Amino acid sequence: MKIEILGTGCAKCKKVTDNVKRAVEELGQDIEVEKVEDINRIIDYGVMMTPGVVIDGEVKVAGKIPDVKQIKRWITG
Repeated sequence: MKIEILGTGCAKCKKVTDNVKRAVEELGQDIEVEKVEDINRIIDYGVMMTPGVVIDGEVKVAGKIPDVKQIKRWITG
């Protein structure tokens, strides 16, 4: 599984990064987490508002900060 965090480094993007890392750590799963700051890659996903979270190529949220509980639900499906 691969989780991409879309954002250019704003405070909200950092909070999403922290939440994703915490969710992955709490689940104890081997998940690749990548921070995507390239605006062209972000736009390629159709995301116009950051932060965004993409799991295995599927945009889960854009423009909002998901909490750890929500991220864990996305991961465990």
